[in-house]
Amino acid sequence: MKRRWIDPEIFHCIIKYTPLVSIDIIVESEEKKFLLGLRKNRPAKNFWFVPGGRIFKGERLSEAFNRISKDELGIELNIEDAEFFGVFEHFYEDNYFGTDIETHYIVNAYKVKVKNVNIKPDSQHKKYRWFSREEILKNEKVHPYCKVYFERV
Repeated sequence: MKRRWIDPEIFHCIIKYTPLVSIDIIVESEEKKFLLGLRKNRPAKNFWFVPGGRIFKGERLSEAFNRISKDELGIELNIEDAEFFGVFEHFYEDNYFGTDIETHYIVNAYKVKVKNVNIKPDSQHKKYRWFSREEILKNEKVHPYCKVYFERV
């Protein structure tokens, strides 16, 4: 089955009536810094957040992990190299299209260590930056759902 993006009208209906299943990737450098991107889009627009994305119907977790890492980071990471970090729920008052309905995510979080990577902004992020755990927990522009990960790191 070929995975594809959903037509916007159908996707809006899905957001309205169902939770979205996604993957968040906690990327750690050799220097014990963590990669966050400044989000361009709703939800969590204008907040720093870990890379991530939704899982397509018919897409295995390992395939989604490869695709999301390649799309958002420019490097294809493997789920086998990551540590499962847990399942989280995220509730947003807005959605990708606007503020008319809320978004509910069921998030599968994974932590992965990388060596010497140069990440460039993508369609989801204005910029990327490496943060220490302490900086993440103190920074008001890091989204509260993202901070939850780093309370446990």
